[in-house]
Amino acid sequence: MTHTVVQADCLEFLKAQPEDSLDLVFGSPPYQNARLYLEDGQDLGVARAAEEWAWWMVDVFKAAQKACKGLVAMVVAGQTNDFRWNAAPAILMTELHRQGFNLRNPPIYHRVGIPGSGGPDWLRSDYEWVVCTSRPGRLPWSDPTACGHPPKYAPGGEMSHQTANGRVNKRDKWGRHGSTGNRKANGERKPQQCNKRATRGYAGGDTVSGEGYEPPVLANPGNVIHCPVGGGQMGSPLAHDNEAPFPERLAEFFVLSFCPPGGLVCDPFSGSGTTAAVCKRWGRRFTGCDLRASQVELTRKRLETVTPSMFV
Repeated sequence: MTHTVVQADCLEFLKAQPEDSLDLVFGSPPYQNARLYLEDGQDLGVARAAEEWAWWMVDVFKAAQKACKGLVAMVVAGQTNDFRWNAAPAILMTELHRQGFNLRNPPIYHRVGIPGSGGPDWLRSDYEWVVCTSRPGRLPWSDPTACGHPPKYAPGGEMSHQTANGRVNKRDKWGRHGSTGNRKANGERKPQQCNKRATRGYAGGDTVSGEGYEPPVLANPGNVIHCPVGGGQMGSPLAHDNEAPFPERLAEFFVLSFCPPGGLVCDPFSGSGTTAAVCKRWGRRFTGCDLRASQVELTRKRLETVTPSMFV
């Protein structure tokens, strides 16, 4: 199974990928002009102001989506200077929308932010947006419960239901009231009947009330992705040889959910090789690049430390 990384400009690299050759593009681009990303003291021109960065990222999404038949997902964040947030993620999504991209409801990467990141008068920054696009229609492959969990309430467990007059009732999966609604007076279980008007996911991406509902084995984990960060929690000590690494848990969420086993994942901002390492561990192929030779070597070094999972 191939896992390759080369030194290249991300746009040139993405444009060189054959159309429909990628199953998933996932990465974290440079965050505007937060850092210079120097290479041996040389400024490579990576830093960009918010609007210039957004226009550049539209070109990145355009090249990525042409090569990728599945999801394109980029972890992005804005910056605050002089008590003003630059709104870079919102500018990017607005411009993608204006240019006709098929945006997906953006997940949020939640972690404990850097102490003091809110400044003296504002709130600490605890999340980053993951801007996502795809071709129109349903994704060719996805497993949205791959990182899910058992449902909080088993069939018969209580769920909140608010009536038209504002009264809150507790109902079980079959529409019965109260925690003992599915039992007879003597404690024996009553025959279970499915709630005829259950709300469920709809093929078009919304929700719809329909006839019957079978609770899943794993619940959809939702679009707030909780990840521990910091020393010892990133997945590899090599991650800290990059200025702004993200944890393996974040890459795993997207790789396992949106790339089929054996599929090809691309990270055009390879950095410390987090996405590459996750792909190798979980039986996906990887291709990627980085503008800096030091980060290409770091990714290759990290790949050498990864043992494929026995659970693939």
